[in-house]
Amino acid sequence: MNPVKVGLLGLGTVGGGTLNVLTRNAAEIARRVGRGIRITHAAAKAYDADSLLGLDQVEVCDDAFAVVDNPEVQIIVELIGGYSPAKELVLKAIENGKHVVTANKALIAMHGNEIFEAAQRKGVTVAFEAAVAGGIPIIKAVREGLAANRIEWLAGIINGTGNFILTEMRDKGRDFDDVLKEAQALGYAEADPTFDVEGIDAAHKLAILGSIAFGIPLQFDKTYTEGITRIERQDVEYANQFGYRIKHLGIARKTDKGVELRVHPTLIPERRLIANVDGVMNAVLVQGDAVGPTLYYGAGAGAEPTASAVVADIVDIVRALTTDPENRVPHLAFQPGELADLPILPMEQVETAYYLRIQVEDKPGVVARIAGILGEAGISIEAIQQKEPAEGESLVPLVMLSHRVVEGQMNQAIAQIEALDSVSGQVMRIRVEQLDA
Repeated sequence: MNPVKVGLLGLGTVGGGTLNVLTRNAAEIARRVGRGIRITHAAAKAYDADSLLGLDQVEVCDDAFAVVDNPEVQIIVELIGGYSPAKELVLKAIENGKHVVTANKALIAMHGNEIFEAAQRKGVTVAFEAAVAGGIPIIKAVREGLAANRIEWLAGIINGTGNFILTEMRDKGRDFDDVLKEAQALGYAEADPTFDVEGIDAAHKLAILGSIAFGIPLQFDKTYTEGITRIERQDVEYANQFGYRIKHLGIARKTDKGVELRVHPTLIPERRLIANVDGVMNAVLVQGDAVGPTLYYGAGAGAEPTASAVVADIVDIVRALTTDPENRVPHLAFQPGELADLPILPMEQVETAYYLRIQVEDKPGVVARIAGILGEAGISIEAIQQKEPAEGESLVPLVMLSHRVVEGQMNQAIAQIEALDSVSGQVMRIRVEQLDA
């Protein structure tokens, strides 16, 4: 049987890794699939030829649309990234009747509904395992391995840059800005780190996971997104004193009122396995009604870890080339006509516990007044600490943990607290999740 011919768009970090893995492991992959898989065409404006295996067997050009339109190519692998021209290339490949593999989480989160609808009409597959958590096969796990379960919730560390920054702040007592500069120097963060530190990258991935977990359309625009730029070294230290660690989590939870989709800094009990995922590593904790909690851990980025997921998608497509399109694994886990129109809850309706840090004047009655405001709002305090003032300072940090409460109530209480003459600046608020089964 003739090898399946693949067209690769992009020969950068992930594209180069994909070519190397597929070339190096060609024999092993052919044993698994039953036929060969070869990258025969590629599009790239610049690449490091010396680092690439099997490049002599690939026809390389700088016109991605020429690869997409090539009648010999059966599968297109889109590794350009971004929204455009990636969207146009993917839709053109689908129009040409070609299967597509992509690692582009932004593209899937923003335009996946349109892309999957087009693929369904043409009877082709769009695979995107590498779009979430790099080399961790979390899409396949939720979509196939946990298909017997009602997914109750999932929580993930799905951005390695943010996790590296928070780990360094905790382990070495460093400041955010200092660690961010190192992350950029190491290549973990871009020159413009906004997508990583403001949670946008994680929100793209969470929108995809939430859709697969609960059978809802992709809704990135309704995902609550908050970054880690306001986290200070003292917050990391205080969380540790309470027995918690701060992680930048993506959380999706199905409730009676609707679906929560939220990305934000979160205090997690230090005894939880996911609280001990450090550095640039990723992890996703999934709670199913039948299986209970399952944890998926691994490299969330990098050339070959991500290429591992890309090549696995290619293998799946080649295995299914002769399968009736109506009987393939659905793109978003549920049959296209069975997606549920569940509402995405606004953040004000989400219930969680809170860590609060408040700069207050060091004088009698202040703590009682703040406690009174929280009590009047129906907010119960679990733990509270008032720190000693620094020499010559009149302000001290008041740190507390609350029990679970609806965010709207907490917002009203914080507004009243910030209006007090004895309170300086904004209240630092970090949500707390126990993540227990």
